[in-house]
Amino acid sequence: MTLELVGLSKSFPGVKALDDVSATFHPGEVHALLGENGAGKSTLIKAICGIHAADAGVIKLDGETLKLGSLRDGLNKGITIVNQEIQVFSEASIAENIMIDKLELYREGRGLNWARLNADAADVLERVGLDLDPEDHIGDLSAAQKQLVQIGKALSRDAKVLLLDEPTSSITASEVERLFKLVRDLRSSGMTLIFVSHKLEEVLEICDRITVLRDGKHVGTELIADMTRETIVEMMIGRKLLIEAFPRLETDADDLALEVTNLAAPGLVKDASFGLRRGEVLGFYGLVGSGRTELARTLIGLYAKSAGTVKVNGAPVEIDSIGTAIEKHRIGYVSENRKEDGLFLDFDIETNITMPVWKRLRNPLTRAINGSRQRKIAADLMEALDVRATGPEQRVGDLSGGNQQKISIAKWLAADCDILIVDEPSVGVDVGAKAMIHKLIWDLAATQGKSVIVISSDMPEIISLASRILVFKEQRIVGDVPGLPEPGQTEDSVSRAIGRMMA
Repeated sequence: MTLELVGLSKSFPGVKALDDVSATFHPGEVHALLGENGAGKSTLIKAICGIHAADAGVIKLDGETLKLGSLRDGLNKGITIVNQEIQVFSEASIAENIMIDKLELYREGRGLNWARLNADAADVLERVGLDLDPEDHIGDLSAAQKQLVQIGKALSRDAKVLLLDEPTSSITASEVERLFKLVRDLRSSGMTLIFVSHKLEEVLEICDRITVLRDGKHVGTELIADMTRETIVEMMIGRKLLIEAFPRLETDADDLALEVTNLAAPGLVKDASFGLRRGEVLGFYGLVGSGRTELARTLIGLYAKSAGTVKVNGAPVEIDSIGTAIEKHRIGYVSENRKEDGLFLDFDIETNITMPVWKRLRNPLTRAINGSRQRKIAADLMEALDVRATGPEQRVGDLSGGNQQKISIAKWLAADCDILIVDEPSVGVDVGAKAMIHKLIWDLAATQGKSVIVISSDMPEIISLASRILVFKEQRIVGDVPGLPEPGQTEDSVSRAIGRMMA
């Protein structure tokens, strides 16, 4: 079915999120919706689904003007969304998660016809290519399997228009191929697909057409065959993106800010040993579940270690909580899951940025927080990181993904950590914000002498940013390779070396 948007506008206090946006999405196509963080993508897809009512303009489906006042209205018209964050009821079965909004259809007497419900769920699983028992516990599935179940749930509603919001953000490269096979099958069936992603390589691979938003306005719609990565970026940010090649950081192999020896955590980390030099960016690379994030979380006391030693600035330490890591040893951790672990979404920007340093801001007698210092810290970091918001008082949950990531980093900059662990720094952020975050990380090491660990599934990112890369497999460090620029090394040669270690 053809989805047509005509002159959509939407404002929030202090922000015009959409400004006279018109676009057409055709059946049998994968149509990418692109733009920097804060460009209006999230508002637009919420308007299409009925979550937000537009202030002006119309939405048409095969020529019919829709009146959408809720998500339910959108679902009833065959418009459904698979959100970036995996949203499942972890304690329920796969079938219950797929059919949770359709249970009335299976009611018989005082109970449910579980046999028919499970059979229908099995058909959905087959359609998305999952060979699973619908009665299995969904909490035991991988992130990619849960993502496919969510798509199956959308398809079970007889969806005509399917919006995929950052569908690959939490799955591995091999799992992306499985997802893309399903997307291609849905395209062949004549479904209208809207694909929201910051990963331009994936857009170029899977999409037929792109629509770009900038500052709430429609910049243009183009066939993907006529575009390159460079021309897409230029449409998104209004200028050519200058990619900065980071020079190699000169560090002293004997000057260790952090030294780890034979560290272990049951079921999470096995016999990990490494050193982090002062003023270094050290990369952790591996698949999801390979032990990289688990090692980081053990280092900051979120997981208990069962063996091994940790030294900070040459002195043995015992870290049993994130509070101990920050206050005693000045180790910060930017979580890969900013919405669940990293930020308080219902609180304002100022509170989120300054929370780690409240102890330093309290008056020793009254215990009151020095409000003027708190506001200055937040305002200074917002300016330094180019956070796009109405002000420090804005609710963090209302920010775009890229600006939320900037707030996650800002709060640890406020804490003035000497060692900073950044887990998946560029997940869910646009190309402009990604380049800025990379420059920020490099500057922390190069100009401030901070020691930084970057954990990433993005191989080009970690090769270009890290001086050294530790490779993880099956909860172990299986090797290390130099990043760029190393004499005689190319991105291709480094990636091949990493691939051999992970084989």
